[in-house]
Amino acid sequence: MRNTRICAGICLAVGSLVLAAPVAGAAADPAGEQTMRISPAKASPGSQVTVSTRACGKETYGKGTSEAAGAFHLFEGDREGVLVGVFVIPTGTKPGTDTVTVKCPPRIKITDTYRIAHRVPKGGIDAGVGAPTGQGAQLAAGGVLLAAAVAGGVVRMRRRTAAARS
Repeated sequence: MRNTRICAGICLAVGSLVLAAPVAGAAADPAGEQTMRISPAKASPGSQVTVSTRACGKETYGKGTSEAAGAFHLFEGDREGVLVGVFVIPTGTKPGTDTVTVKCPPRIKITDTYRIAHRVPKGGIDAGVGAPTGQGAQLAAGGVLLAAAVAGGVVRMRRRTAAARS
């Protein structure tokens, strides 16, 4: 029994060291910090694109450029050390890839790309408010069923009332 506990303790200690090693290596690797995140990775003209990065270190400001949308600014985000910038893809932009470049003082420059899709969103979202488009027949059928249910309830109530009076 005692050997089992000792073995379990050793396994836990070795396991925690193994799991902590990649995290320590990633924290020490400066190249891991030199990245940016572009969201969404596939956007359509007229949509908003968000760029975030840790590459600027302790800086609180950076400048960005999108080949499709032009210049934009990056400011401190919700998390410490993260700069965030936003731009809108102009309507009429052709599908393909867009290159985004971020520059931070003193000499940091990183570049990444994302896809611009051909599809442009059309129409509203069916969120349950208002009449949905293209579903007129379903609404009419639902209205007829509702009216029939109400009429059946009224007829049943009148029969009960008439039976109670007799």
